[in-house]
Amino acid sequence: MPSTNLSRRAFLKLGGLALTGMAFRPVFPRPEEFPTGNIARVTVKELDLYSEPRDDSAIIGKRYRDQIVHIYEEVTGPKGPGWNPIWYRVWGGYLFSGYLQKVKVRFNQPLGYVPDYGRLCELTVPYSVAYTLSSREGWQRWPAAPLYYETIHWATDVLEGPDGEPWYQITSELTDGLVYHLPAAHLRPIPDEEISPISTDVPPEKKRIKISIPTQTLEAYEYDQVVLTTTISSGIPSRRPSPNGVPTETPKGRFRIYSKLPNKHMGSVTGNPDGDDGDRFSLPGVPWTSFFVNTGVALHGTYWHNNFGVQMSHGCVNMRNEDAKWIFRWANPPFNVPIDSRDDWEVTGYGTVVEVV
Repeated sequence: MPSTNLSRRAFLKLGGLALTGMAFRPVFPRPEEFPTGNIARVTVKELDLYSEPRDDSAIIGKRYRDQIVHIYEEVTGPKGPGWNPIWYRVWGGYLFSGYLQKVKVRFNQPLGYVPDYGRLCELTVPYSVAYTLSSREGWQRWPAAPLYYETIHWATDVLEGPDGEPWYQITSELTDGLVYHLPAAHLRPIPDEEISPISTDVPPEKKRIKISIPTQTLEAYEYDQVVLTTTISSGIPSRRPSPNGVPTETPKGRFRIYSKLPNKHMGSVTGNPDGDDGDRFSLPGVPWTSFFVNTGVALHGTYWHNNFGVQMSHGCVNMRNEDAKWIFRWANPPFNVPIDSRDDWEVTGYGTVVEVV
Protein backbone atom coordinates (compact mmCIF):
# COMPACT_ATOMS: atom_id res chain seq x y z
CA MET A 1 0.00 0.00 0.00
CA PRO A 2 1.23 3.57 -0.55
CA SER A 3 3.03 5.27 2.31
CA THR A 4 4.30 8.75 3.01
CA ASN A 5 7.18 10.12 5.06
CA LEU A 6 5.61 12.62 7.43
CA SER A 7 6.93 15.40 9.56
CA ARG A 8 7.39 15.56 13.30
CA ARG A 9 4.19 17.62 13.59
CA ALA A 10 2.18 15.07 11.59
CA PHE A 11 3.52 12.15 13.62
CA LEU A 12 2.65 13.86 16.88
CA LYS A 13 -0.80 14.75 15.59
CA LEU A 14 -1.68 11.13 14.87
CA GLY A 15 0.49 9.41 17.47
CA GLY A 16 -0.11 11.91 20.26
CA LEU A 17 -3.83 12.52 20.10
CA ALA A 18 -5.06 14.51 23.08
CA LEU A 19 -8.06 12.31 23.72
CA THR A 20 -10.15 13.09 26.78
CA GLY A 21 -8.42 11.59 29.79
CA MET A 22 -5.84 9.64 27.78
CA ALA A 23 -3.35 11.93 26.06
CA PHE A 24 -0.24 10.33 24.60
CA ARG A 25 3.09 11.19 26.20
CA PRO A 26 5.23 13.38 23.90
CA VAL A 27 8.60 11.84 23.05
CA PHE A 28 10.43 14.59 21.17
CA PRO A 29 12.24 16.44 23.94
CA ARG A 30 14.21 19.00 21.94
CA PRO A 31 13.45 21.11 18.88
CA GLU A 32 17.03 20.41 17.77
CA GLU A 33 16.20 16.70 17.45
CA PHE A 34 13.65 17.31 14.72
CA PRO A 35 12.93 13.85 13.25
CA THR A 36 13.79 14.30 9.60
CA GLY A 37 16.50 12.39 7.80
CA ASN A 38 18.40 9.93 9.96
CA ILE A 39 16.63 9.34 13.28
CA ALA A 40 16.77 6.65 15.96
CA ARG A 41 14.83 5.56 19.03
CA VAL A 42 16.50 4.92 22.38
CA THR A 43 15.75 1.28 23.25
CA VAL A 44 16.84 1.12 26.91
CA LYS A 45 15.67 2.84 30.07
CA GLU A 46 18.67 5.15 30.19
CA LEU A 47 21.54 5.78 27.77
CA ASP A 48 24.64 7.83 28.55
CA LEU A 49 25.54 10.75 26.30
CA TYR A 50 29.32 11.08 25.94
CA SER A 51 31.50 14.03 24.98
CA GLU A 52 33.49 11.84 22.56
CA PRO A 53 32.75 8.54 20.76
CA ARG A 54 34.32 6.36 23.45
CA ASP A 55 33.06 5.15 26.81
CA ASP A 56 35.99 6.56 28.81
CA SER A 57 35.10 10.13 27.82
CA ALA A 58 33.00 12.42 29.99
CA ILE A 59 29.30 11.61 30.44
CA ILE A 60 27.53 14.88 29.74
CA GLY A 61 23.90 13.86 29.68
CA LYS A 62 21.31 11.13 29.35
CA ARG A 63 18.79 9.95 26.81
CA TYR A 64 15.82 7.83 27.80
CA ARG A 65 13.71 5.01 26.43
CA ASP A 66 11.62 5.96 23.38
CA GLN A 67 13.31 9.33 23.03
CA ILE A 68 13.89 10.11 19.35
CA VAL A 69 17.31 11.50 18.40
CA HIS A 70 18.57 12.92 15.14
CA ILE A 71 21.76 11.23 13.90
CA TYR A 72 24.08 13.85 12.46
CA GLU A 73 26.99 11.52 11.77
CA GLU A 74 27.98 7.86 12.12
CA VAL A 75 31.53 7.42 13.39
CA THR A 76 33.82 4.54 14.27
CA GLY A 77 34.91 4.82 17.88
CA PRO A 78 38.71 4.72 18.32
CA LYS A 79 38.29 2.35 21.29
CA GLY A 80 35.48 0.20 19.96
CA PRO A 81 33.93 -1.88 21.35
CA GLY A 82 35.40 -4.40 18.96
CA TRP A 83 32.16 -6.19 18.11
CA ASN A 84 30.34 -2.92 17.36
CA PRO A 85 32.51 0.21 17.19
CA ILE A 86 29.78 2.43 15.69
CA TRP A 87 28.77 5.60 17.54
CA TYR A 88 26.28 8.28 16.52
CA ARG A 89 26.89 12.00 16.84
CA VAL A 90 23.64 13.51 18.10
CA TRP A 91 22.58 16.80 19.64
CA GLY A 92 25.14 17.61 22.36
CA GLY A 93 27.45 14.61 22.06
CA TYR A 94 27.77 10.94 21.12
CA LEU A 95 25.63 7.86 21.77
CA PHE A 96 26.69 4.23 21.41
CA SER A 97 24.73 2.69 18.52
CA GLY A 98 24.09 -0.63 20.25
CA TYR A 99 21.04 0.71 22.10
CA LEU A 100 19.52 2.79 19.33
CA GLN A 101 17.08 1.53 16.73
CA LYS A 102 17.16 3.44 13.46
CA VAL A 103 13.56 4.32 12.61
CA LYS A 104 11.43 6.21 10.10
CA VAL A 105 8.04 7.90 10.17
CA ARG A 106 5.91 6.45 7.37
CA PHE A 107 2.12 6.64 7.37
CA ASN A 108 0.04 4.22 5.32
CA GLN A 109 -3.28 4.28 3.52
CA PRO A 110 -5.74 2.31 5.70
CA LEU A 111 -7.45 -0.73 4.25
CA GLY A 112 -11.21 -0.55 3.91
CA TYR A 113 -11.62 -4.20 4.82
CA VAL A 114 -9.60 -6.73 6.82
CA PRO A 115 -10.61 -10.42 6.86
CA ASP A 116 -11.28 -12.13 10.18
CA TYR A 117 -8.44 -14.60 9.50
CA GLY A 118 -6.03 -11.68 9.47
CA ARG A 119 -3.81 -9.42 7.43
CA LEU A 120 -0.15 -9.32 8.37
CA CYS A 121 1.14 -5.79 9.02
CA GLU A 122 4.40 -4.06 9.91
CA LEU A 123 4.63 -1.02 12.21
CA THR A 124 6.18 1.90 10.28
CA VAL A 125 6.46 4.64 12.93
CA PRO A 126 8.97 4.81 15.82
CA TYR A 127 6.33 3.48 18.21
CA SER A 128 2.59 3.36 18.61
CA VAL A 129 0.44 3.19 21.74
CA ALA A 130 -2.26 0.49 21.70
CA TYR A 131 -5.76 0.83 23.14
CA THR A 132 -8.46 -1.63 24.08
CA LEU A 133 -12.18 -1.13 23.55
CA SER A 134 -15.00 -2.41 25.73
CA SER A 135 -18.71 -1.65 25.91
CA ARG A 136 -18.40 -0.77 29.60
CA GLU A 137 -15.20 1.32 29.70
CA GLY A 138 -14.86 2.50 26.10
CA TRP A 139 -11.34 3.22 24.86
CA GLN A 140 -8.58 2.52 27.40
CA ARG A 141 -4.82 2.44 27.00
CA TRP A 142 -3.50 -1.12 26.78
CA PRO A 143 -1.47 -1.74 29.97
CA ALA A 144 1.75 -2.71 28.23
CA ALA A 145 4.73 -1.11 26.55
CA PRO A 146 4.26 0.68 23.23
CA LEU A 147 4.57 -1.32 20.03
CA TYR A 148 7.72 -0.54 18.12
CA TYR A 149 9.08 0.08 14.63
CA GLU A 150 9.25 -3.02 12.40
CA THR A 151 7.26 -5.17 14.80
CA ILE A 152 4.80 -7.49 13.06
CA HIS A 153 1.09 -7.82 13.92
CA TRP A 154 -2.06 -9.56 12.70
CA ALA A 155 -4.82 -7.08 11.91
CA THR A 156 -8.20 -8.81 12.13
CA ASP A 157 -10.66 -5.95 11.66
CA VAL A 158 -10.86 -2.24 10.85
CA LEU A 159 -13.08 0.16 12.79
CA GLU A 160 -13.43 3.81 13.70
CA GLY A 161 -10.95 4.70 16.42
CA PRO A 162 -11.23 7.17 19.28
CA ASP A 163 -10.05 9.98 16.99
CA GLY A 164 -12.61 9.20 14.29
CA GLU A 165 -9.91 7.72 12.02
CA PRO A 166 -9.54 4.07 10.92
CA TRP A 167 -7.89 1.81 13.50
CA TYR A 168 -7.01 -1.85 13.10
CA GLN A 169 -8.05 -4.47 15.59
CA ILE A 170 -4.92 -6.48 16.44
CA THR A 171 -5.27 -10.07 17.62
CA SER A 172 -2.35 -11.73 19.39
CA GLU A 173 -1.14 -15.09 18.16
CA LEU A 174 -1.11 -16.16 21.83
CA THR A 175 -4.90 -16.28 22.05
CA ASP A 176 -7.93 -14.88 20.25
CA GLY A 177 -8.88 -13.25 23.56
CA LEU A 178 -5.90 -10.87 23.56
CA VAL A 179 -7.12 -8.02 21.37
CA TYR A 180 -6.06 -4.37 21.15
CA HIS A 181 -6.14 -1.58 18.58
CA LEU A 182 -3.71 0.66 16.70
CA PRO A 183 -4.10 3.54 14.23
CA ALA A 184 -4.31 1.98 10.78
CA ALA A 185 -1.99 4.64 9.38
CA HIS A 186 0.81 3.26 11.59
CA LEU A 187 0.71 -0.19 9.99
CA ARG A 188 1.80 -1.31 6.53
CA PRO A 189 -0.06 -4.32 5.14
CA ILE A 190 2.58 -6.79 3.94
CA PRO A 191 1.98 -8.19 0.45
CA ASP A 192 2.16 -11.97 0.07
CA GLU A 193 5.04 -11.82 -2.38
CA GLU A 194 7.20 -10.10 0.23
CA ILE A 195 7.12 -13.11 2.55
CA SER A 196 6.67 -16.05 0.16
CA PRO A 197 9.26 -18.86 0.35
CA ILE A 198 12.57 -18.40 -1.50
CA SER A 199 15.16 -20.86 -2.85
CA THR A 200 12.40 -23.43 -3.23
CA ASP A 201 14.39 -25.20 -5.96
CA VAL A 202 17.01 -26.27 -3.39
CA PRO A 203 16.15 -29.64 -1.78
CA PRO A 204 15.32 -29.20 1.94
CA GLU A 205 18.10 -31.57 3.00
CA LYS A 206 20.64 -29.36 1.21
CA LYS A 207 19.90 -26.33 3.39
CA ARG A 208 21.46 -25.87 6.84
CA ILE A 209 22.25 -23.12 9.32
CA LYS A 210 25.42 -22.92 11.40
CA ILE A 211 25.66 -20.66 14.46
CA SER A 212 29.00 -19.99 16.15
CA ILE A 213 28.75 -18.92 19.79
CA PRO A 214 32.45 -17.84 20.06
CA THR A 215 32.25 -15.56 17.00
CA GLN A 216 28.54 -14.63 17.36
CA THR A 217 27.94 -15.33 13.69
CA LEU A 218 25.37 -17.22 11.62
CA GLU A 219 25.93 -18.81 8.24
CA ALA A 220 23.27 -20.29 5.96
CA TYR A 221 24.31 -22.95 3.46
CA GLU A 222 22.86 -24.35 0.26
CA TYR A 223 24.74 -27.54 -0.45
CA ASP A 224 28.23 -26.46 0.75
CA GLN A 225 27.93 -22.87 -0.46
CA VAL A 226 27.44 -20.04 2.05
CA VAL A 227 24.48 -17.90 0.96
CA LEU A 228 24.19 -15.69 4.07
CA THR A 229 26.69 -14.57 6.70
CA THR A 230 25.71 -12.23 9.50
CA THR A 231 26.43 -11.37 13.13
CA ILE A 232 23.93 -12.35 15.82
CA SER A 233 23.43 -12.09 19.57
CA SER A 234 22.95 -15.38 21.39
CA GLY A 235 21.93 -16.04 25.00
CA ILE A 236 23.86 -14.61 27.95
CA PRO A 237 25.14 -17.42 30.21
CA SER A 238 23.78 -17.15 33.74
CA ARG A 239 24.24 -19.15 36.92
CA ARG A 240 20.60 -18.55 37.64
CA PRO A 241 17.97 -20.04 35.33
CA SER A 242 15.25 -17.82 33.95
CA PRO A 243 11.94 -17.63 35.90
CA ASN A 244 10.59 -20.56 33.84
CA GLY A 245 13.61 -22.69 34.70
CA VAL A 246 15.09 -22.64 31.19
CA PRO A 247 18.83 -21.81 30.92
CA THR A 248 19.55 -18.41 29.40
CA GLU A 249 22.54 -19.64 27.37
CA THR A 250 21.76 -20.70 23.81
CA PRO A 251 22.12 -24.50 23.79
CA LYS A 252 24.75 -26.12 21.61
CA GLY A 253 23.97 -29.10 19.41
CA ARG A 254 22.18 -30.13 16.25
CA PHE A 255 18.53 -29.14 15.94
CA ARG A 256 15.86 -28.61 13.33
CA ILE A 257 13.45 -25.73 12.85
CA TYR A 258 10.07 -27.11 13.88
CA SER A 259 7.83 -24.02 14.08
CA LYS A 260 7.71 -20.68 12.27
CA LEU A 261 5.50 -17.66 12.96
CA PRO A 262 5.84 -14.25 11.29
CA ASN A 263 5.22 -12.66 14.70
CA LYS A 264 5.44 -13.79 18.29
CA HIS A 265 4.60 -12.17 21.64
CA MET A 266 7.54 -13.20 23.85
CA GLY A 267 7.77 -12.89 27.61
CA SER A 268 4.80 -11.78 29.69
CA VAL A 269 1.67 -10.15 28.29
CA THR A 270 2.52 -6.83 29.93
CA GLY A 271 5.80 -5.27 30.99
CA ASN A 272 8.62 -3.61 29.06
CA PRO A 273 11.49 -4.77 26.82
CA ASP A 274 14.06 -4.75 29.64
CA GLY A 275 11.93 -6.19 32.41
CA ASP A 276 13.08 -3.34 34.65
CA ASP A 277 11.13 -1.22 37.13
CA GLY A 278 9.83 -4.43 38.70
CA ASP A 279 8.11 -5.50 35.47
CA ARG A 280 8.64 -8.77 33.67
CA PHE A 281 10.03 -8.41 30.17
CA SER A 282 7.43 -8.25 27.43
CA LEU A 283 8.12 -8.21 23.70
CA PRO A 284 4.98 -8.06 21.53
CA GLY A 285 5.27 -8.50 17.79
CA VAL A 286 8.74 -10.08 17.66
CA PRO A 287 9.29 -10.47 13.91
CA TRP A 288 10.12 -13.51 11.80
CA THR A 289 10.48 -16.27 14.39
CA SER A 290 11.91 -19.71 13.57
CA PHE A 291 11.88 -22.03 16.61
CA PHE A 292 14.49 -24.79 16.72
CA VAL A 293 14.69 -25.91 20.40
CA ASN A 294 11.53 -27.09 22.16
CA THR A 295 12.31 -25.00 25.23
CA GLY A 296 11.33 -21.96 23.16
CA VAL A 297 14.66 -21.01 21.57
CA ALA A 298 14.24 -19.32 18.20
CA LEU A 299 15.93 -17.30 15.51
CA HIS A 300 14.09 -13.97 15.31
CA GLY A 301 14.27 -10.29 14.53
CA THR A 302 15.18 -7.71 17.17
CA TYR A 303 13.92 -4.21 17.89
CA TRP A 304 15.18 -3.68 21.46
CA HIS A 305 18.91 -3.44 20.68
CA ASN A 306 21.34 -3.05 17.80
CA ASN A 307 24.32 -4.61 19.55
CA PHE A 308 25.00 -7.65 17.39
CA GLY A 309 28.27 -9.54 17.77
CA VAL A 310 27.96 -10.04 21.54
CA GLN A 311 25.66 -12.16 23.72
CA MET A 312 22.50 -10.23 24.59
CA SER A 313 19.47 -12.54 24.82
CA HIS A 314 17.58 -14.80 27.24
CA GLY A 315 18.53 -17.80 25.08
CA CYS A 316 17.19 -17.04 21.61
CA VAL A 317 19.31 -15.98 18.65
CA ASN A 318 18.73 -12.26 18.09
CA MET A 319 19.11 -11.17 14.47
CA ARG A 320 18.71 -8.00 12.47
CA ASN A 321 15.13 -7.86 11.23
CA GLU A 322 16.09 -8.09 7.57
CA ASP A 323 18.26 -11.16 8.22
CA ALA A 324 15.60 -12.90 10.32
CA LYS A 325 13.06 -12.24 7.57
CA TRP A 326 15.39 -13.78 4.98
CA ILE A 327 15.86 -16.90 7.14
CA PHE A 328 12.08 -17.07 7.71
CA ARG A 329 11.47 -17.14 3.97
CA TRP A 330 14.41 -19.39 3.11
CA ALA A 331 14.26 -22.09 5.79
CA ASN A 332 11.89 -25.03 6.00
CA PRO A 333 9.11 -25.70 6.81
CA PRO A 334 7.82 -23.16 4.26
CA PHE A 335 5.36 -20.47 5.33
CA ASN A 336 3.00 -20.52 2.37
CA VAL A 337 0.81 -17.61 1.31
CA PRO A 338 -1.93 -16.62 0.89
CA ILE A 339 -3.54 -17.79 4.11
CA ASP A 340 -7.24 -18.45 4.64
CA SER A 341 -7.40 -19.34 8.35
CA ARG A 342 -5.90 -18.26 11.67
CA ASP A 343 -4.52 -21.80 11.83
CA ASP A 344 -2.12 -20.64 9.12
CA TRP A 345 -0.47 -18.13 11.46
CA GLU A 346 1.96 -20.88 12.45
CA VAL A 347 3.58 -23.52 10.28
CA THR A 348 5.16 -26.63 11.81
CA GLY A 349 7.18 -29.49 10.41
CA TYR A 350 10.54 -31.25 10.13
CA GLY A 351 12.56 -28.28 9.04
CA THR A 352 16.02 -26.97 8.25
CA VAL A 353 18.98 -28.18 10.32
CA VAL A 354 20.43 -25.67 12.82
CA GLU A 355 23.90 -26.46 14.18
CA VAL A 356 25.03 -24.46 17.21
CA VAL A 357 28.73 -24.79 17.99
